[in-house]
Amino acid sequence: QVQLVESGGGLVQTGGSLRLSCAASGRTFSNYAMGWFRQPPGKEREFVATITKDGLTTTYADSTKGRFTISRDNAKNTVYLQMNSLKPDDTAVYFCGAVSPTFEMSRRDSDYAYWGQGTQVTVSS
Repeated sequence: QVQLVESGGGLVQTGGSLRLSCAASGRTFSNYAMGWFRQPPGKEREFVATITKDGLTTTYADSTKGRFTISRDNAKNTVYLQMNSLKPDDTAVYFCGAVSPTFEMSRRDSDYAYWGQGTQVTVSS
């Protein structure tokens, strides 16, 4: 089992920044690629970004590319999501997930073995 706990969400104005953190415990963190997803109000969960086990390769959704940065610190068992130039459309509950060890990284939520409880991000206009 891997336990994931997100933090860092909150209320921010358009154009502002937030940094989300996801702390992992349980099994060896560096054995898992990680990812961030979000669920806007009334919509399904959608992919945001993913990162490989070693942190060297990342992939982003088109809607977040150039504004969001995913990173990880395997010594601290933590994955981060730096969000800049936030827009009202970024308002959502943000979830971190650990990819099933079968995959190097993934944009599909069905490939994820573990999820955190989510943290709310609200961007005001």
